[in-house]
Amino acid sequence: MALLNLLDASLAFGHVALLDHAAMSLEAGERLGLIGRNGTGKSSLLRILAGLELPDDGSVQVQQNLRRYFVPQEPQFAPGVTVFDAVSEGVAEARDLRARYEAHDSSEDLDALQTRIEALDGWTWEQRVDETLHRLDLAGDRRVDDLSGGMRKRVALAQALVAAPEVLLLDEPTNHLDLDAILWLQELLVAFKGALLVITHDRAFLDAVSTRIIELDRGQIRSYPGSFSAYEATKARELEDEALANARADKMLAQEEIWIRKGVEARRTRSVSRIQRLVQLREQRSARRDVLGRAKLDVATGERSGKIVAELEGVSKAYDGRTIVRDLSLTILRGDKVGLIGPNGAGKTTLLKMLLGQLEPDSGTVKLGTQMQVAYFDQMRGALNPEATLVDTISPGSEWIDSPSGRKHVMSYLGDFLFSPARANSPVKSLSGGERNRLLLARLFAKPANVLVLDEPTNDLDIETLDLLEELLQNYPGTVFLVSHDRRFLDAVITSTLVSEGDGHWREYEGSVEDWLIQSQRAKALAAKTAATQAKAAAAAPAPAPIAAAPVAVAVSAPAVARRKLGYKEQRELDGLPARLEALELEQKQLSELLAGTELYAQGAERIREVQGRFEQIEEELMTLLERWELLSAG
Repeated sequence: MALLNLLDASLAFGHVALLDHAAMSLEAGERLGLIGRNGTGKSSLLRILAGLELPDDGSVQVQQNLRRYFVPQEPQFAPGVTVFDAVSEGVAEARDLRARYEAHDSSEDLDALQTRIEALDGWTWEQRVDETLHRLDLAGDRRVDDLSGGMRKRVALAQALVAAPEVLLLDEPTNHLDLDAILWLQELLVAFKGALLVITHDRAFLDAVSTRIIELDRGQIRSYPGSFSAYEATKARELEDEALANARADKMLAQEEIWIRKGVEARRTRSVSRIQRLVQLREQRSARRDVLGRAKLDVATGERSGKIVAELEGVSKAYDGRTIVRDLSLTILRGDKVGLIGPNGAGKTTLLKMLLGQLEPDSGTVKLGTQMQVAYFDQMRGALNPEATLVDTISPGSEWIDSPSGRKHVMSYLGDFLFSPARANSPVKSLSGGERNRLLLARLFAKPANVLVLDEPTNDLDIETLDLLEELLQNYPGTVFLVSHDRRFLDAVITSTLVSEGDGHWREYEGSVEDWLIQSQRAKALAAKTAATQAKAAAAAPAPAPIAAAPVAVAVSAPAVARRKLGYKEQRELDGLPARLEALELEQKQLSELLAGTELYAQGAERIREVQGRFEQIEEELMTLLERWELLSAG
């Protein structure tokens, strides 16, 4: 039996139908990913399922005594509260009941109180809070007001988990979290025993967590079993079929309209059935939910910048005694697309400001390129006036915008970013979080730039806009600095990663986030294997024989070991290793995609075992080749 059932629900915001006789269910143990365009009502749907709001029509059926817990996008806490007290709100009923029981109020029915406390496992609520704090690596005595956005989100998750809900409802849980925290949350939710419904636009996160995707599309809820990758393939086929069916219906309607007009002149009596079919076709056409237009993203590249955008030599920077950047040497060329990766507080924004010449280093030199025109997404984020209209935000004092595709009326330009003329004069405060980000992109791309700095541009953007932004940045001829924790977005755009490795050290890796993760994981595995081998060898070595004390101790330096010249065969082997590694990594990537999809699981258990076995075999072969490469390179 389903834990939750949404039945024939309708909800409207002004003239916009967010839910139009929509229905869905949530089964025990399911992990649903809820997706849809910005402003379509996903957060409203989640609040309805949480019991915090009611639909205009329809109902929500909830299993008796079901424990639901909702974590909003921006959790709110009482001022001055400690982490322990904030998390304790998740067991507020058990805490309050036990306090009443211990007060021995004569007016209370102690037996009834005791029964309810035991049902809530309330006698040990402090222990549950402490265990959850330890599990989520939170210090209970810290003030929530002093925490970063990512840590506050972690406190809200702890509050939800300590309540031991049967249904957990999360609205954009990955916002404000760094990459490590997202991977941590991913593992936490996969291990969660209850049912989960999560709104997120992080496609890699959805792939890892969800067992079913539900899409809120034009007021209707559609269900797609499996991961997000499986949804993408199915959705593409559905949209093609829908477009084909609509085209056929429109053609038939046009033919019937022609027949009905000619029929008047050709004969006095017309087929009643054909007239009825025409009326029916007209009704179907007016009731159709057409696919909304796609956003059109375009950015003016401005003048061509110099070949070198920024050159850093031995750069260091510290704040309050903590080194943010230590002895960094780096060259950024025109057209580079660099992803900055590191935990919150690692200094990504500080490094960006030095790369752009906005901040002087404590030591070292920064040389900037010529003719740089910089557009900075983060700088504009706080500049939105909530009372201003969309038109005034994009083009204050003018009705026209000089866009890359030519001079455009502001209404047409806003339409490119999916804002209808009816909303053009609405205040910014009426927009959802994702719509505000889309408005910021519209404002950003209205000015020419040959260097784009995008600091967390993907927060709250819907998946379709993310895809379009990816495509734009891939084809953008200028230079891009991108700070994001969306792995799939980074992988699609960047050509190299600049990674914080702790204590102010930054290192550049060629390729995508996936390339960096593979390289760093293999380096750690190789280091661990080498350390284990050395420890084993040291343990097996015989103890040195006692040496008689010498009258004089003489220090002798070890002779330098000459690098051995490789033989012809060894040199050829070394030269061929990169190609062998690349071929194996490509095969491993293809197998990984096969394992993540749905087609493989219809081919039988033997085929699944074969693919999994080959995947593991490739990993072993890669480790062996890397060790061989290191050995040959050392001579």
